[in-house]
Amino acid sequence: MTDDVDTQVSDRLVGRVLDGRYRVDARVAKGGMATVYRALDTRLDRTVALKVMHDGLGDDAQFARRFVAEARAAARLSNPNVVAVFDQGDDNGTLFLAMEYVPGRTLRDVIREQAPLSPARALDLLTPVLSALSAAHDAGIVHRDIKPENVLISDKGAVKVADFGLARAVSASGNTATQGLLMGTVSYLAPELVTDGSADARSDVYSAGILLYELLTGNKPHSGDTPIQVAYAHVHADVPAPSLEVPTIPPYVDALVQRATARDRDLRPTDARVFSRQVHRVRSALEEGLPDDPELTGDLTVPIQQIRQDSGYDDGYTRGEVEIEPLRHDTIVVPVDRGRPTGAPAKPPTAPPHQQQPQRRSRGPIALIVILAAAIAIGTAAWYYGIHRYTTTPNLVSMAPAAAAAEAEKSGLHTSLDNQDYSEDVPLGAVMGTDPAAGDRIRKNGDIGLTVSKGPERYRVPQLVGLQLDAAQQALSPIKLITGQIIEQYSETVPQGRVMAISPRFNTVVKPGTAINFAVSKGKRPITVPDWTGKSYHDASKALRKLGFTVGRTTQYDEKVAEGNVISQTPNSGTLFAKDKVTMVVSLGPPLVDVPDVKRKSTADAQKILTDAGFKVTVQKAPFNLGLNIVAAQNPGAGKKAQPGSTIIITVL
Repeated sequence: MTDDVDTQVSDRLVGRVLDGRYRVDARVAKGGMATVYRALDTRLDRTVALKVMHDGLGDDAQFARRFVAEARAAARLSNPNVVAVFDQGDDNGTLFLAMEYVPGRTLRDVIREQAPLSPARALDLLTPVLSALSAAHDAGIVHRDIKPENVLISDKGAVKVADFGLARAVSASGNTATQGLLMGTVSYLAPELVTDGSADARSDVYSAGILLYELLTGNKPHSGDTPIQVAYAHVHADVPAPSLEVPTIPPYVDALVQRATARDRDLRPTDARVFSRQVHRVRSALEEGLPDDPELTGDLTVPIQQIRQDSGYDDGYTRGEVEIEPLRHDTIVVPVDRGRPTGAPAKPPTAPPHQQQPQRRSRGPIALIVILAAAIAIGTAAWYYGIHRYTTTPNLVSMAPAAAAAEAEKSGLHTSLDNQDYSEDVPLGAVMGTDPAAGDRIRKNGDIGLTVSKGPERYRVPQLVGLQLDAAQQALSPIKLITGQIIEQYSETVPQGRVMAISPRFNTVVKPGTAINFAVSKGKRPITVPDWTGKSYHDASKALRKLGFTVGRTTQYDEKVAEGNVISQTPNSGTLFAKDKVTMVVSLGPPLVDVPDVKRKSTADAQKILTDAGFKVTVQKAPFNLGLNIVAAQNPGAGKKAQPGSTIIITVL
């Protein structure tokens, strides 16, 4: 416990916030090219799994581009068995994926603790893995790195596959991490990935087949002292039958594993969906408790001669089996002597010439009887296993499930709802497909799995206005919509980074893959502040208000700035936003001075005193002027304050 705490404390990412959003709480696991952390998405207040690429990967520009492209592709997958990808980012060279957090354990833990598993339990664990791969293969995505560590099992028992697209991003980058990937997952690599690096859906099928083998036996099919030896075995040796390690495994389960892991990819199921249908048939046989089902085994077995010819190995001998095709294309495999050339009769012991003819005469009838008996036995077995127990699946497509059930009953068959899927052609609620398909053979009294149409796949555009752009984009992924054009516009009301409008509009019904266009706020529009210092406040106020500013005004006396002009302005440059305030100090002119008392002074003395004080003088005679030239009154009066240069009116007698 102390070591774990020390490791967490010493981890440089624990406690750090990546991309200004994801607070790293604790390290969960560490692999060959990435470390997984539990983190908190502070923006959406949810726990996520943060997969952080190891140092150095972010320095490779090609890998970074591939990483982003593959992460986006994986994010488009919508399947309950796929670990959802929410986001990807680059925090100063630290590449990371934000994914669904799945508390629980991995399939590796199950294998370590419980394997070998029963065939039924193994197939039940494999089925959701194939469901996830089917969704990926339908979308044109190849996983490339199926292994127990990438299969997560939640505390509630849900099975989810992680790391879609990540292996492709690494292997295509030319980075040395590719070597680490090969070294870490060599036990599950398809031969073509080892020989030429190419991969398609059948490569994932191979890895899933290896996974099934390990679930059934608890061991990997190939081993070696070095990864290169294991890789060599994948290329040059067939995967052995699981029953060699666990004898109770039925032959049709052996055949299922060996078909999926055929070294020639053309002999494998074409993708996970086809493999899943084969798994369903085998699971049904297990439910019936059949120790063997030669017809099912024959359908799944890859013809031995074809394997040898395709692999370049054909020594002209079978190894305990020979192909016989009594009915249509079906193959029945029966035992023969080991070491005998294919199709050759057993060679009798060498005898002297005089004894050979009598021996032929004596053995001829016996050989004929044996051949006839064998033919009868084979014919009887072929009739029983190939005809008697089977009938043909009727065409139930486009029927309602109840009508399909009634139609199946006419042939002694049953139906069950297998799946639901969208269809542009088959109406809602009608059967759009069956397993087995129409015309295929099915065991009498067997079960036909129905896939029922959910009608055309349509989604309503969610309300995205007001969300941050990245949150709005994440909301599109579960409903299979994509981001279209992003136009940024200034807004005085919507905060920067938030969605102002979308097209198509909220609640519009659209098809999957529809592009949603966003108008995103750039925040308030910046406005350049003009400088009105020294100019008329009246003009300045009018101009600033027209630009959208509010104007503040204070006044003070100033000997240099004329009354009514701007002494100073805050701010007087740079940019502001609408409704921001510009404050101005407006001049009241020079400071006021006291008006001298000139009453009872002579007119000449009064004028001199006032002029010396900086005032102008206007003389007016009293209505009852006596000609004394003595000041009787003044305005403003003595002791009042007035601006220098202003006029003082004196009244004389």
